Amino acid sequence: MEDLNILIVEDDEALANSVEQFLKPIGKTKVVHDGFEGQMLGQDGIYDIAILDLMLPEIGGYDILKHWRNVDEIEMPVLILTAKDTLSDKVRGFELGADDYLTKPFHREELVMRVKALLKRAGRIGNNNQLTYADFTVEFNRHEVEYRGQQLQLNGKEYDLLVYFLQNPSTIITKNQIFDRLWGFESETSLTVVEVYMSNLRKKIKQVSGANPIKTLRNVGYMLEGAE
Repeated sequence: MEDLNILIVEDDEALANSVEQFLKPIGKTKVVHDGFEGQMLGQDGIYDIAILDLMLPEIGGYDILKHWRNVDEIEMPVLILTAKDTLSDKVRGFELGADDYLTKPFHREELVMRVKALLKRAGRIGNNNQLTYADFTVEFNRHEVEYRGQQLQLNGKEYDLLVYFLQNPSTIITKNQIFDRLWGFESETSLTVVEVYMSNLRKKIKQVSGANPIKTLRNVGYMLEGAE
């Protein structure tokens, strides 16, 4: 399956570790145990889905969700995972912008099924492990990309970078977002590595397309232009 980023905000460390193990086959996981850090990471815009507890230290899950949706305008799918099981709790969660609501205790298979369903709905994964946008086709199971039937010879990070843009077309993506998603917050690599990989990717795309669909917005970031 493609390289997806999953944010898990859960203060019960044992449960968080279990959820992480359940979801590792789907993508890369990041676990945090307090609401403040969870809110900060979620608003960075590099995650494909968030698993959010409601009863958290520092900032509660409802407030985090409200902030993501109303202030940061974050559109990533959010699955609330909580022990709060009353109808009013569920209604409030959905009213604030949750995409799904699962109560504890839960079955591993149900969590995985719901996460995959949300990712499919958001276009992050396809039923056939394939992503098509404009003239690009990505085969996730083979890590291959074609442009109008011609294969692009991309290395690991170039592939990850293009997939990130294809999953977020017509969306401004900053250099920091790219760095955090592909190399990670704790990487000792310089931020300039983003420019190097952007340059290499653009050259390879231009070789087969004759154009550069990924545009630079000076002092803002990059954007993959929408299909004509």
